[in-house]
Amino acid sequence: MESAFSFDFPAAVWRKGSACHANNTCVEVARLTVGHLGARDSKQGDGGPVLRFTPGQWQAFADQVKSGAFDVA
Repeated sequence: MESAFSFDFPAAVWRKGSACHANNTCVEVARLTVGHLGARDSKQGDGGPVLRFTPGQWQAFADQVKSGAFDVA
């Protein structure tokens, strides 16, 4: 079984989230391979862990974010 955490995706083109702050507290996302998307902490850069999602997992996560499921007071 492959791990959800990986480190090396040399062909990935990372994009920062629209809520990125000047102090570089950002989430970056990229298409990793066919059938997988990734998210990582921009402070970690190329050497940091990457969370890997299938498109269905990513959609479920994005829907929860949009609904406010992870908002903190």
